[in-house]
Amino acid sequence: MGACMTLQPVLLAGKWQNSDSRQSFRGEDPTRCEPLADEYPISTRRDCDTALDAATGAMHELRSTSAEKIAQFLEAYAALIDEHAEALCEMAHRETALPIKPRLKDVELPRTTNQLRQAAAAARDGGWSMPTIDTRLNIRSRFAGIGPVLVFGPNNFPFAFNSVAGGDFAAALAAGNPVIAKANTSHPGTTRLFADLAHRASQSTAMPAATVQLIYRTSHEDGERLVSDPRTGATGYTGSRSAGLKLKAAADAAGKPIYLELSSINPVIILPAALRERSEAIADEFTTSCLMGAGQFCTNPGLVLLLAGDESDRFLRAVIERFEKAPVGTLLSCRVGDALAESVTQLTRAGAQTLTGGARGGGSGYSFANTLLRTGGREFLQNPHALQREAFGNASLAVVTDDVEQAAAVIDQLEGALTGCIYSHNGGEDDRLYDRLVLRLRPRVGRLLNDKMPTGVAVSPAMNHGGPYPATGHPGFTAVGIPASLRRFAVLECYDNVREHRLPVILRNQNSTGATWRFIDGVWAQFNVG
Repeated sequence: MGACMTLQPVLLAGKWQNSDSRQSFRGEDPTRCEPLADEYPISTRRDCDTALDAATGAMHELRSTSAEKIAQFLEAYAALIDEHAEALCEMAHRETALPIKPRLKDVELPRTTNQLRQAAAAARDGGWSMPTIDTRLNIRSRFAGIGPVLVFGPNNFPFAFNSVAGGDFAAALAAGNPVIAKANTSHPGTTRLFADLAHRASQSTAMPAATVQLIYRTSHEDGERLVSDPRTGATGYTGSRSAGLKLKAAADAAGKPIYLELSSINPVIILPAALRERSEAIADEFTTSCLMGAGQFCTNPGLVLLLAGDESDRFLRAVIERFEKAPVGTLLSCRVGDALAESVTQLTRAGAQTLTGGARGGGSGYSFANTLLRTGGREFLQNPHALQREAFGNASLAVVTDDVEQAAAVIDQLEGALTGCIYSHNGGEDDRLYDRLVLRLRPRVGRLLNDKMPTGVAVSPAMNHGGPYPATGHPGFTAVGIPASLRRFAVLECYDNVREHRLPVILRNQNSTGATWRFIDGVWAQFNVG
């Protein structure tokens, strides 16, 4: 508990102001296992209502705000982030224990500003909105902003998925929506710094006052009210399955779109001839992918599928050796450590054997030993739900099947995942097995990889960072990849016989940019109409 005057302010209705909350929380230093000094309010329903009212007003203004101005805002914001990189990296390191170099400064921060600049380019071009014109019937349509967007950011990416700087934020703004950001408890100070820079960029580009707002935390009840409120347009959420499904139930009951990233074990299938060809190299890649960032990636390979044989046994021994020699990373928080310990406990109770690790400690602060578990294909098929529980962190489960038929049956029992990977022999010796198994795997993953671990997620227009449930709440959308990610936060608008001067600029006869691709009478084209 903390008095109102001691709390960090919230950003509401275009200004930093004190919350009326008398409840607060603190971030943690994961390395020292102690709370940090700053206190942040647990916002009340009054804060939520203020934010929604202000965002509704901002949405009305954004309807008449040019795409050029939105692009200028996103670019100005990216420039300010670059200018304040040192302070942002220091704060994020303090709150998450993620290393400043190379992770935060050299990888995640450039990716964040790149996303913002890509979103600006998409807003300026307008092609993301899929402008469509039927000249014979004089019917025209496009995607446009859906309304105020709530963004719930995850704990593991304080920059690239931050609720007020990451991919969901960039997509929502580029689509023409104001954002109400809900900070993650693991990095409230980092999010506050981002929000201050976003506010400054908004002011310098004369954007509507409540284009960007920030609250740090709410009660579960108020969170559910937020996503289901009539004033809310849509929600983007990345986090735990249990909390996400509660928000989804509330949003669904109100008919409100919500895009969720929840849980994924990202199966990696390694075929026998690939192991005969390059087992040591694959063991290196698998170890790096599992243990990078203490395994705290949504694309961490949580399950590796092998066919029984000497090659698989040698591979597992090589991985055990590497896991035991590798340093143990610091986990993001005490809650992450508790959840990882519970998941490993439940996996072993379900029949998995601990090959190495399996206990807390071994690193600085909150930590858990690098852990590799093993079960057989028959055992997995007897208890598939329990044995594919996500262990978020530096742990993975090897499932060793008796033959390809059993491997196919295991794949058939897998839940939806963000990614799935198959390693096969470079000379084609595994092609028959590959062809059989990929038919089972392809429908169960959003992104299929060959001979490559899944942890990297490129910010590419072709990327799909999504997948079947429970990886996400809807398999038809991606959280990474511009321009497709923008359309999550959009509504399809149709104009039937509307006078040209009353049409949105992008649907008028003249192509306003001269370069935007529009679907005119069944053909993608850049020409003017008429």
